Amino acid sequence: MFKYFPTNYVWNLSVDLAIEMGARIGEVEAMCAPLQQAALAPDAAGTQAFRETWVHMADQLCALADEDKARGRLLSAGEKLNRAASYLITAERLQAHDAPGRLALYRRHLDLFAEGLALSGENCRRVEIPYEGKTLAALYVRAEGVAGPAPLLVQVNGLDSTKEMKYRVGLPAWLARRGVSSLVVDQPGTGEALRLQGLTARFDSEHWANRVVDWLQARDDVDPARIGLEGVSLGGYYAPRAVAFEPRFACGVVWGANHDWRDVQKRRLEKEGNFPVPHYWAHVCWVWGARDVAEFMRIAEQVHLDGVVERIRVPFLVTHGEKDSQIPLKWAHRTYEQLVNSPKRELKIFTEREGGCQHSSFDNSINAGHYIADWVAETLGARTAAA
Repeated sequence: MFKYFPTNYVWNLSVDLAIEMGARIGEVEAMCAPLQQAALAPDAAGTQAFRETWVHMADQLCALADEDKARGRLLSAGEKLNRAASYLITAERLQAHDAPGRLALYRRHLDLFAEGLALSGENCRRVEIPYEGKTLAALYVRAEGVAGPAPLLVQVNGLDSTKEMKYRVGLPAWLARRGVSSLVVDQPGTGEALRLQGLTARFDSEHWANRVVDWLQARDDVDPARIGLEGVSLGGYYAPRAVAFEPRFACGVVWGANHDWRDVQKRRLEKEGNFPVPHYWAHVCWVWGARDVAEFMRIAEQVHLDGVVERIRVPFLVTHGEKDSQIPLKWAHRTYEQLVNSPKRELKIFTEREGGCQHSSFDNSINAGHYIADWVAETLGARTAAA
């Protein structure tokens, strides 16, 4: 794990995620060098300082992109805007949910992300899925070299990630090369669903997953019999739960197991394990629509997979980092052990040898991500070699 700030796990996690999304190390140095003292400050003061330097770099990149656009150099402009968008979501993710200007910062991130995609000509487009009188926003990436309906992997967030973050880490592109399409969703409790639609998280993830499958099966570019589901971090709970109760999924993957999140919350109350974001207890109450921590803990009692994964009857891959400091490795073993009815179950522990040994491989995602992409391609009948 790259530790720019020796004593601040949350900030190191954010920097590492930004690098996985394509941050340039020179820009990371420029943003982080002034923050060593701020990293020691309480959440509110520290995160404001973090925000200022990362937003300043985004502003600088936007100005440079404007110069590129004036000269017709749109590909160059797109690359700069892509990084600016990633820097903004990195800063936004660390703010308290009610911090002044946070929503405006998020909306600006979405605008830059969309413009960067368009100028870069990337194989990715925004779609919206009807849900409860509102919509779930998602990013659709088409399989490469496939004529007609293609297999597809739905990908969902954890507690504090967004569809843009998951897209930039790279799994959709790695799958596309293997002939598998992707749908990266801001499910309730995350991304646009939470910030713009007011849709909070729910323990019965099959409720929204069912609507996603309905939408996909109505498309003529998706093979309705070859739709899988992957979840990262807290998605390591959402995905198995959804696959267990939505039989139309053809396979499932967790990138970081999360078998018993209720237990993780009890340990966090006792100051065990690392928090993923500042203002943690206010954040989880916002995500789950709880009035206070007591109500949140009552909700969390339902967020576990005991008696659930035994229902899964399709291939399932459980992955976990050997040195995960947020979610104990034992929960990956528990999920795997209870997958007794899966016809093809696999447990893959990522070690220092291949990288990706921290939480959901945020320390080095590429080898872990390629392992997942290969497993999905093999399971859904796609390819693992160049077409």
